[in-house]
Amino acid sequence: MEFKHISVLKEESIVGLNIKPDGIYVDCTTGGGGHSLEIAKRLTTGRLICFDKDTDALSFAQDRLKDHADKITFVNRNFADIDDVLKELDIDAVDGILADLGVSSYQIDTAERGFSFMRDARLDMRMDKSQSLDAYQVVNTYSEENLAHIMFMYGEEKNSKQIARKIVKFRENKPLETTFELKDIVVSSYPPKFQNKPSLCNKVFQAIRIEVNNELNDLPIAVEKMLSKLKKDGRLCIITFHPLEDRIVKTTFKTHATDCLCPPRIPKCVCGHKADIRLITKHPIVPEDNELLANSRSGSAKLRIAEKL
Repeated sequence: MEFKHISVLKEESIVGLNIKPDGIYVDCTTGGGGHSLEIAKRLTTGRLICFDKDTDALSFAQDRLKDHADKITFVNRNFADIDDVLKELDIDAVDGILADLGVSSYQIDTAERGFSFMRDARLDMRMDKSQSLDAYQVVNTYSEENLAHIMFMYGEEKNSKQIARKIVKFRENKPLETTFELKDIVVSSYPPKFQNKPSLCNKVFQAIRIEVNNELNDLPIAVEKMLSKLKKDGRLCIITFHPLEDRIVKTTFKTHATDCLCPPRIPKCVCGHKADIRLITKHPIVPEDNELLANSRSGSAKLRIAEKL
């Protein structure tokens, strides 16, 4: 299957990075290479480091970006390893970092990747196909309580307890193997009048995907590492698609943009904390109407930008 992915908030991200032709930049989530291509076009003597856990994505991006290959280093690693990778590449600090935290359209639309309830396939959902934990293991080995917790926390699924109970009941007879089997369980947990709703399974599939790929646990540490690797005036642009992701980014940015972190009841600062970034976006940038019409999957996207002091 051809790798297809529409880059979300592409123009806004590129403007936010404030690219210098001789600068060093990192795309933490290369995906289809849409953002990376726009960064590479603007570099002369600069350098771009392209991360992705997904080997399919990197392979496609290498081909798409082949005209700029002399400026690009591709890295098949988790962006949470950004500090280690930059050290290995003998890079102390960079001029800009971009992280688009959404799952790619290719991953969703490729049936055998097991991400989507729209296509029947073995439950998988791994962005990194070399890791052992997949969606099949989650739904077949996690306890009822743990499944309910994941669906409620990561998907805000109001029927999480009932769905978890039905999953456990189903697997008493046979393993829960496919996306359609999970879809049927989710749909059957709702009253008939809601069962034809197209997005009914979104929250459950999203929650399991987040669990499989450890997306929210990696993020706070990764954002700290990204900020630490910026040069003075360097920019960090992060696009989120989930309220918990956005909250993590917002909170981390706010902490780093604040001089004193002492409790309000303390009359004089004793923490000594000094802001090391300024917020370029006081409020997140969201897609405009024309982008929403062209790409319905951009609807929940939020872009936050910070600059190193």
